[in-house]
Amino acid sequence: MNEALFSSDSSEWRTPLELFHQLDMEFSFELDAAATEENALCACFIDKEEDALSDKNPWHTFNSIFINPPYGRGVKKWCEKAWKESQKGCTVVMLLPARTDTRWFHDWVYGRAEVRFLRGRLKFRFPDGTPIPSAAPFPSMVVVYRPPYQRSV
Repeated sequence: MNEALFSSDSSEWRTPLELFHQLDMEFSFELDAAATEENALCACFIDKEEDALSDKNPWHTFNSIFINPPYGRGVKKWCEKAWKESQKGCTVVMLLPARTDTRWFHDWVYGRAEVRFLRGRLKFRFPDGTPIPSAAPFPSMVVVYRPPYQRSV
């Protein structure tokens, strides 16, 4: 079992680059809304100090946003903001643990977003880019919040 992913030291894991590049080809991301200067995947990013969840940092001024948020108890706030910003005209793509039994999933993902469950377990990296020795102990999903005019019926 991978103790690193269960450690309480961090709930922040660097996105596997292969997955990001696949999604970026589809969505052409303009903003990484949960990044650090060291691990930002887009030229424009919002770090912890700027607080992406603050009303002072609207995302909808960008067309397409990528988010791999910290996987702690705050995931609900990220999903709520992603949905609200998508209603203002942007597409928000999130990499999340596939925790379909949680309140945040039922309140802010199910029925509001496109969900793509990923096959197998992702191999994340530590925030500094060092590979984590084994795959994540949880399944992952990509959640896509689209503007109302882009949703399929």
